[in-house]
Amino acid sequence: MVAAITANPLKLAQITALGADLRLHGQDIEDARLLARELSEAEGAYHVEDSLDLATCEGAATIGPELVRDDPDLDVVLVALAGGALAGGVGYAVHALAPGAEVIGIQPTGAPAMALSWQRRTVVETDRIDTIADGVAGRCPIPEVLDDLLVMDDVLLVGEDAIKAGMRAVYEHAGLVTEPSAALGIAAVMEHPARFTGRRVTTVLCGSNVLPTDFARWVLEP
Repeated sequence: MVAAITANPLKLAQITALGADLRLHGQDIEDARLLARELSEAEGAYHVEDSLDLATCEGAATIGPELVRDDPDLDVVLVALAGGALAGGVGYAVHALAPGAEVIGIQPTGAPAMALSWQRRTVVETDRIDTIADGVAGRCPIPEVLDDLLVMDDVLLVGEDAIKAGMRAVYEHAGLVTEPSAALGIAAVMEHPARFTGRRVTTVLCGSNVLPTDFARWVLEP
């Protein structure tokens, strides 16, 4: 397992607790991804590339049938957009089972590479990441994954204040601690209320890997 030295320490602790051989490299996920490819080739190991490996997409896609089963009349599904496995998998499943539903990917404005790539229908790489939503913070989309993401109906960008407000809303109204990436759908509703007014909206709260000190600073403190 390879991760950037700036990766969420809570996630790293959980990974090592499961017995993984963890190597830290580079300042962000793209640096770590390059080393992971080199190591897999040199050691003859199977390289699991999130979103490019079909199994990760199929696993994420199982969320789609659950959403449609619980609310057959849903109008919109908001999904955090990172490497593409979650958004692409859920998108295909929802469209297959609820053709009238709209599937929208959400990214932070501080890490917009995949959103820009989707909008322009070609890979757009960025040179920096500036967001607290580390779970969706990439710079270099994979071309093959972008082709699959054309299943999305739209992609929206949300700001850092909206992400924190989304985390706060989920905590105050549902009593749930979410990481920034998990609150992207709520942030989108808060930033674009007119677009979703009167519609049945579903989002995926996709994780709670956040340090208590960060959660307190972003959500609990005035």
